Amino acid sequence: MRTLTHYIDGAAWEGSGRRRGDIHNPATGEKTGEVLLADAADVGRAVAAARSALPGWSGTPPAKRAQVMFRFRDLLNRHMDELAELLSSEHGKTLADARGEISRGVEVVEFACGIPHLLKGEFSEQVADGVDTWAVRQPVGIVAGITPFNFPAMVPLWMYPIAIACGNCFVLKPSERDPSVVIRIAGLLTEAGLPAGVFNVINGDKEAVDALLDHPDVGAISFVGSTATGHSIYRRGSANGKRVQALCGAKNHLVVMPDADMAQVVDALIGSAYGSAGERCMAISVAVPVGEETADRLIEALAPRVRALKIAPYTDPGSDMGPVITAASRQRILDYIEEGLAKGAELVVDGRDLRVEGHENGYFVGGCLFDRVTTDMAIYRDEIFGPVLSVVRTQDYDEALAMIDAHEYGNGTAIFTRDGDAARDFCRRVQIGMVGVNVPIPVPVAYHSFGGWKRSLFGDHHIHGMEGVRFNTRLKTVTARWPSGIREGAQFNFHAGSETGNH
Repeated sequence: MRTLTHYIDGAAWEGSGRRRGDIHNPATGEKTGEVLLADAADVGRAVAAARSALPGWSGTPPAKRAQVMFRFRDLLNRHMDELAELLSSEHGKTLADARGEISRGVEVVEFACGIPHLLKGEFSEQVADGVDTWAVRQPVGIVAGITPFNFPAMVPLWMYPIAIACGNCFVLKPSERDPSVVIRIAGLLTEAGLPAGVFNVINGDKEAVDALLDHPDVGAISFVGSTATGHSIYRRGSANGKRVQALCGAKNHLVVMPDADMAQVVDALIGSAYGSAGERCMAISVAVPVGEETADRLIEALAPRVRALKIAPYTDPGSDMGPVITAASRQRILDYIEEGLAKGAELVVDGRDLRVEGHENGYFVGGCLFDRVTTDMAIYRDEIFGPVLSVVRTQDYDEALAMIDAHEYGNGTAIFTRDGDAARDFCRRVQIGMVGVNVPIPVPVAYHSFGGWKRSLFGDHHIHGMEGVRFNTRLKTVTARWPSGIREGAQFNFHAGSETGNH
């Protein structure tokens, strides 16, 4: 059984921490390895490596930093299958889903390859007599990332390529549940020519997180995870004078207008509600049909598709959906289903008793579909993070819009319609950070930025795209005066001391 170490100063490092965490295969429930958990001294060692590397890396021309990103991109694509296999074996998602995750991370690396252009400053000539002003963006210094289990490759890749390309050094604390793919990718960064100490990985839990939040040399913290944890990280990091972006929980609604293409809606919901077992912050967990007739048609078309989902380990090429991450997660999802039934919701498709032959100890939950859910129910209010879709019926468009705006989360939403007026009004008025029109998971491409509103985001900056560049840099503005005009008697010889004057 293997033991996963940290990655510091360009190499594997065991550290001084004596605690260990277990790594499991979610499809079987079997323990497959252990991960060393960092203590405060280990975090200090990682930050020290970053601090030592910072002067050289921040002084490296952006074009040379971009060359590392180009080589890194090529290595990620070359090792795609290996990385997907490693990711799926610890997370449980299908191989196709794992490849898709890594590909979305590669897109951010490609964006970071353009850093020489992205860091271009601004210049104003002659703002006063003989005075010019210009602005430049310079690195924050040492940036730390704290990332979740559900996208162990993609979410870190949303953070550190841009931070590093901007001239920062980075310390990553990935989820201790599925850290292997991060460590392998760290080796690829070194292979791409990144100097030792620029990128470091510390495996750990709350003790490591607290040490990063309190370390005086860490200038910025980027976090993706639950709202309770994100809010705590935002408060503590900000109190310590750090720049913090915390991307948090979600409850994403999909409005189904009466004129929507129902076949398209059902396809969208199958992928967005049940893909990756619903363990996505951008999963659609609430369908909002407008009108009783629309709702009836939706349930009639959707229910058989949910029942037909093939739920199996990632090793089965026909699998639509794998297990959830832990036994505790599975039990939490089952508890929500029981609570929904107790409150009067109608469980149209029941996936609680699913058993996968040969994987009876795996953490599998079948696709579940609730109808006639109301907004006072926990299955509506809370982020379940599992393959559970709630249908909340509304009488008209305004009721649907008001319901979405009243929810505490504001991460993503979508509307399915053929009516351009309705779509435009929805995009303009809805109080949500990311909106899809006939697109169920409106995750922006890498050169735009990702982030929600309300309690889905704490901090001023969204992640990746130009917002990522702004988060990872500080603006410096210089105002300079130089004597104007040419001084009388000035010489312009090619060679100092020339006796022949100007040539």
